[in-house]
Parts: sequence; structure tokens; C-alpha cells
Amino acid sequence: MRRECLPRGKTKREKRYGTAGGTSEVFCGVDYGKCGLPRGDGRLVGAFAAVARERFVGTGPWKIFTAAGYIETPTDDPALLYQDVVVALAPERKINNGQPVLHALCMAALKVKESETVAHVGAGTGYYTAILAQLVGAAGSVVAYEVEKDLAERAAANLSELPNVRVEARSGVADPLPECDVIYVSAGATAPMEAWLDALRVGGRLLFPLTPSEGLGGAPGVGGMLLVTWGEEGKFAARFVCPAAFVPCVGARDEETAAKLSAAFKRGNWREVRSLKRRTEPDETCWVAGKGWWLSTKEEVMK
Repeated sequence: MRRECLPRGKTKREKRYGTAGGTSEVFCGVDYGKCGLPRGDGRLVGAFAAVARERFVGTGPWKIFTAAGYIETPTDDPALLYQDVVVALAPERKINNGQPVLHALCMAALKVKESETVAHVGAGTGYYTAILAQLVGAAGSVVAYEVEKDLAERAAANLSELPNVRVEARSGVADPLPECDVIYVSAGATAPMEAWLDALRVGGRLLFPLTPSEGLGGAPGVGGMLLVTWGEEGKFAARFVCPAAFVPCVGARDEETAAKLSAAFKRGNWREVRSLKRRTEPDETCWVAGKGWWLSTKEEVMK
């Protein structure tokens, strides 16, 4: 274990259970280079270290999602949560607290800065929302959207002590969103929704799971985390950060586009995507086309 990554002055109990122990060690070891990202961000490690995961996933023992389905942890020891595991929030609905390393890679790609405004769509019970709140600091703000009423209530309770966070128990898909520097989506969509793109400020970043049709047994299809950056003159740079599979984003899917995405991802050249086009006809650089948008393998010249 890389003990040098632990914050100084922590007790043995804190190192084992809490705020930093397991998380810091996991995220100091992330190979960011494999996703084209810089080596570990100290601010990001600190943000994960500041948020106790056990506060957001209910009392143990917990159900852990695996390739074979859910398995229950042998005890309610919180140390079990400080591994790179997916923890059930509502297993009957296949809603989970997602894989920490995946979310760390995503937040590193977003390069969230202090004082920025962030929208988190699909906040669940608020764990990753709390980490975003740490990244933007007291001068920034995070609006969390969760369409599942019971999860939104839990998120509101879990985040109530953070003055820079507001939870809204509604969709973050179709309704107008506030102007944002960052939009982070934690549920699978088949398109970059108009509401998301329209809410971005110049230089703003949208990161969401662009996912195809369902996989075997109704499991989420494997797509990719698409990072979209709005430059001036309505131009959008776009690239995939890494593969990902998420539960469906309510109101952000259509089966026709999902089928097109399935075919596109099967070609295996998803890393060639470089830009997003809106309201124009696709050309020979098109990787996939949806309704009113398409992804291109041509680099966009950004100012």
C-alpha cells in the first residue's frame, strides 16, 4: 500500500474506516495515463478523502454488485466500502453507488475548479455530489438532480450540512438548468441532451455516459463517458474518456439511437471521436448520428 498518500495526523481508526484511509490509497494508485489524463490530482484525492462513503450507502452489511449479481458483504465493517466496489442503493431497481475509480477518472477529466457552478444529474444519495462540492469549494455551487424521490430525500438529508449544495427531486434532462461550468451525468443517455448543451457556459464541460442498447440479461450496455467542451462560435470538442455502463437516464434515451450506438461501439473506433456537431448534416467524418446531433472524427479548432 502507498502509505504516503494518507493525510497526516489521522488516527488508526480514521485510516481504516473513514475519511481518507482506503480512498486515498486507491486513488493515488489510479493509472490516469491510460485514459489520456495527467497523473493523480492532489485536490481530487483530497476531495475523496474528505467524504465518508458510509454516510451515503446506508447501514451494512451492504450488497456489492459483481458480474455474477449482487453479493452481500460478510460484515458491516466500513473498511469494506473503501475498495473499488459498486454498492447497491436500490438493488430492486439496479441503482447503485458507482465504481469510485471510474468517477475519479471522470472528475479528473472534467478538471473541476474552485468557485465553479456544477450540475450533477443522477445524484443518487449524494456521495459523488459531496465530492464535487469539495472540488468547487465554498465559493462554488452544486445543484444535484435526482428523479427517484426516495433517493432524492436521502441525498437532501446526507448533503444538508453543505451550504454550497442544493438537491432538486426532479429530472435534470428536459427542464431548464442553470448556467453551468460543469455538468456531470451519472446515468446512461443516448444523446447529449439539448438542456445540457444549452446550459453550458463558454469553456463549460459536459461529461455523460453515452450508452447503447441493453446488454445480456437486461444489464446496461457498455458505452463510453463522452466529454464535451463548448468553445466559442458554437463549436464543441468531444472525446471519450473511458468505457462505462450505467443504469438508464430517465427521459434521455430512445431505442433508435441506442441501436445505432450499439453498432458504432462494436466497430471499436470510439477513441477516434473528436467533435460534436449540432443541427447540421453528417459528413464522411461521422462516427454516429442522432436526432439533431452527430459525432465527428474531425478535430474541432477551438478558440
